[in-house]
Amino acid sequence: LRWPTWLGIGVAVLIGLDLSDGTDLARAVAGMALIYLGAAALRRPSATWPVFGAVVVGIVAAEAIVGDRDATWVLLGLAVPLVAYALVSGARRSDRSLLAQAIAMLAFGAVAGVAVATNNDVGAYLVAVGLLGHAAWDAYHHWANKAVARSYAECCIVFDALLAAAVVIVTV
Repeated sequence: LRWPTWLGIGVAVLIGLDLSDGTDLARAVAGMALIYLGAAALRRPSATWPVFGAVVVGIVAAEAIVGDRDATWVLLGLAVPLVAYALVSGARRSDRSLLAQAIAMLAFGAVAGVAVATNNDVGAYLVAVGLLGHAAWDAYHHWANKAVARSYAECCIVFDALLAAAVVIVTV
């Protein structure tokens, strides 16, 4: 196994061991889509890991300031200007990759927002579906070698799949 796979396993295990409610990971669904959008907006897959670091810092800061639940809303709020930029810029330059990431951010963001607003088992299962959907998104981008660094896509495939299983286990 390569280091991105080990990193995905390690972080998923650490988060999974502390998981008490599946909707807690709605912010992860929103955050991962934001990472893809940020890297695509910068037009540099090599920016993926720095964007990842910025999003993690944003999540930690939001949790400290507004609490775990509302951190998802902060991430979604931060995504709004980036989505607007991506839609306008991507359409103007015929940048299909940037448009795809903006649309994905809207879809994954909607899943995360509904999951937090629902705040029950349905929300947790939505998070699990969102994580599995993002794992498929990662797998495509790893295969196509587009939008994000392949190492990030590899790490995120493992992370998403393991956390989706943890959400289901915690919710059952």
